[in-house]
Amino acid sequence: MLVLGIESSCDETGVALYDTERGLLAHALHSQIEMHAEYGGVVPELASRDHIRRTLPLIDTVLNKAGLTKNSINAIAYTQGPGLSGALLVGTSIAESLAFSLKIPTIPIHHLEGHLLAPLLEENRPQFPFVALLVSGGHTQLMLVSGIGEYELLGDTLDDAAGEAFDKTAKLLGLAYPGGPAISKLALMGKPNYLLPKPMLNSGDLNFSFSGLKTAVLTLVNQQSDPTGKINDSIKADIAYAFQESVTEVLTFKCMEALRRTGLDNLVVSGGVGANKRLREKLNLATNKKLCKVHYPRLEFCTDNGAMIAFAGAMRILNFTRESLSFHVKPRWDLAELQKP
Repeated sequence: MLVLGIESSCDETGVALYDTERGLLAHALHSQIEMHAEYGGVVPELASRDHIRRTLPLIDTVLNKAGLTKNSINAIAYTQGPGLSGALLVGTSIAESLAFSLKIPTIPIHHLEGHLLAPLLEENRPQFPFVALLVSGGHTQLMLVSGIGEYELLGDTLDDAAGEAFDKTAKLLGLAYPGGPAISKLALMGKPNYLLPKPMLNSGDLNFSFSGLKTAVLTLVNQQSDPTGKINDSIKADIAYAFQESVTEVLTFKCMEALRRTGLDNLVVSGGVGANKRLREKLNLATNKKLCKVHYPRLEFCTDNGAMIAFAGAMRILNFTRESLSFHVKPRWDLAELQKP
């Protein structure tokens, strides 16, 4: 069965073809980072308009890569939420319209389920059950994953997500958008000259909080700035280093605590922050020490992409029944609300 996947939840347009027998056949992605960088963050209206321009050409691109036509598609999976309303509506309306014309079913997909299942696209795929860390610009969550549609929330962020904290800290340091890669690159030149808080490290639960860390960075920046408000590059690098160390230590500790509490030995890490090199180093070291395994998607599938949506759709399509031709999007949607297909 051939599934077309469409992802348009935020600032990246992703399209992919996944075959239940042959695996991932083709995928293509257009990132809007360059367009939004001028504004220092995502502009929802611009994002929506760009998805309109990009989605249909990308569908043609992946079909050409796979040597197939639209009539070869058996089902279309698309991101229903969470995300930007306008951006979601673009992908949803295109998917539903195309499916109606081809007389094939559609599968609305939770964006985070796509991220959560992305490591299953790899050869060394994790086996159920496992603990998953979903860590991105909008979400930082720990989930117990027992199977497709069987998700239990173990811990959540109480305020800023980790990726959001990276972006805000980068802005405080005068770095370009997006903040995650910029902070990571600068931190490579930093030294351990500053200590920043490690929020909720000893909270006794599996929740996260990063807004206070951002405030601590702001205070440190103000303290280290000269009378004109400028801060030299070496101090910026040291602050970036300290910030990254704090975030990655908290994430690593909470992941290991989740494994301990659940008695599991498989960890999955997904989402844009999951590409952070320092986080991977710490998780690899911690899991090796405890004789556990950690699984990541390849770097190109850490950020939003169509492959994860096509794959999630393929996992649901065989038992999926669509009773209505109406559709809607869910800009806010808890992953724990999902049910088995």
